[in-house]
Amino acid sequence: MDEQRFRLKSIDQIGFVVPDLDRAMESYWRHFGVGPWQVYEYGPPLVKDTAYRGRPEDYHIRIALAQVNGLAIELIQHLDGSTVHKEFHERVGKGVQHLGLFVDNIDLAIKQLQQDGFKVIQSGRGYGAKGDGAYAYLDTEEELGVLYELIQLPVERVQPDMVYPA
Repeated sequence: MDEQRFRLKSIDQIGFVVPDLDRAMESYWRHFGVGPWQVYEYGPPLVKDTAYRGRPEDYHIRIALAQVNGLAIELIQHLDGSTVHKEFHERVGKGVQHLGLFVDNIDLAIKQLQQDGFKVIQSGRGYGAKGDGAYAYLDTEEELGVLYELIQLPVERVQPDMVYPA
């Protein structure tokens, strides 16, 4: 097998853009029993290195994460700044915005996928308790029908801003 090729092993996350995070969490909990949700605000100061379309961008999004049989469900509400989530909301409204892939080495995965012509369109680093953790959204929608997000999980997450239900 060619070691320079990225190999998809599993879909680890499904990301949904929502207009109201609190309402979406409540709906998922009430209708499907999905939860508990861990809620974070991503952007400075939690995410220390954020970029959008090749330049630094101090965007803010509010996210909620829950697990369903090992699959991470992520709800995303855009707050401010330029993001792929804002683009999606303006173009589509709400719904499935990306599929997330957990990777051990995000820099290597990005390099391998850039060789196939995919560009990083949004990224962030440093959201873990020890300043680790990184993510990168790739410009895959035109060719593959959906955005893909590469995610290098932190060793330890910071405490969530809140948990729903409490």
